[in-house]
Amino acid sequence: MTERELFYRYLGLPSFYPMGLEIARAEGIYLYDPSGRQFIDLVAGISVSNVGHRHPRVLDAIRDQLDKYLHLNVYGEFIQAPQVHLAERLAGLLPEKLDSVYFVNSGSEAIEGALKLAKRFTGRTEVISFIDSYHGSTHGSLSILGNEALKNAFRPLLPDTRLIEFNNYCHLEKITTRSACVVIEMIQAEAGIIAVEEYFIRQMMKRCARDGVMIIVDDVQMGMGRTGKMFSFEHYDFVPDILVLAKALGAGMPLGAFISSRKMMDTLAFNPELGHITTFGGHPVSCAAALAGLDVLLSDQLIPSAEEKGKLFEERLAPHPAISGIRRKGLALGLDLANPELRTAFMQAALEQGVIIDWYLFKPATFRIAPPLTITLPEIEQSVDKLIAALNSVISSV
Repeated sequence: MTERELFYRYLGLPSFYPMGLEIARAEGIYLYDPSGRQFIDLVAGISVSNVGHRHPRVLDAIRDQLDKYLHLNVYGEFIQAPQVHLAERLAGLLPEKLDSVYFVNSGSEAIEGALKLAKRFTGRTEVISFIDSYHGSTHGSLSILGNEALKNAFRPLLPDTRLIEFNNYCHLEKITTRSACVVIEMIQAEAGIIAVEEYFIRQMMKRCARDGVMIIVDDVQMGMGRTGKMFSFEHYDFVPDILVLAKALGAGMPLGAFISSRKMMDTLAFNPELGHITTFGGHPVSCAAALAGLDVLLSDQLIPSAEEKGKLFEERLAPHPAISGIRRKGLALGLDLANPELRTAFMQAALEQGVIIDWYLFKPATFRIAPPLTITLPEIEQSVDKLIAALNSVISSV
């Protein structure tokens, strides 16, 4: 059997219609199939490969750690250099009150830990999140996900959750002294890049401060430089009580984290002891890769360049008649197709041009442009030329 046949025969798949692109190797912003055909990756593994695929400094850090040790014991028992140095580095980049880092394996796990922490610290049970928010697929994260179509088949889910409308000031009255936390994406990614409004976040902060409600910022997709800041909440003058990271945090390796104050985090260590545990969280190889990835982001000035790069995509694509609108934050764009019926044809035409794109989960007529932050301006020009050719071919075929 070929690898393609084995893929369809033995892998559990989340869809009957996967992209089915067979990849033999990857480098920078490029993926290659077994025949050597090159594809430009404009989704970066869904905002994972912010420093590009197989960055040399990340690979060096991984190789160096492989020569020392892999898994040793369950998380939090042994002192491991990659974990402690990464935690120190993250705390140094964050406001003072976010000084305690708990490492896990993924974004969904980080959300689960953050929910437990908020409930444990406040002694409350209600969790508030937003319509069209995406927080993961495990039972707790699915419970606060803002799309009923993805949830109904798996009920009953976590009780005492409530969805409210993003940027709807009137819905803030639903935050009360019963609420343990509000979970928010500063930029709703899977809704097609919808940014929180300044007035709304200000009023939400006041409401939460008044009622003792924790604010959890889910920065899984929009963190680690994607928006032109290291963390998306830095665009707004406030600090969350808990920050959730994953995806690009591991620089291509699986890693997540939830971060809070030492006072809050310590509540997971008693009554009961081992209030949150994980076997592989903060794997030393993943943490070593993450440290190298952070160094690349900062030393190569990739974060401040995200705005210029995103703007170039926007300026070149916005005038095209097949695009009805573009929303953008840094190097994360949502492209609205004027004719939603052309979405599958456009994606296929882009593949034929050698460009990988996809649509947002809750806005299937809106396409994701979120390439590695390492993409250069000439590479953006080349990518846009290919996207325009794909759009033109789709329009001409109608």
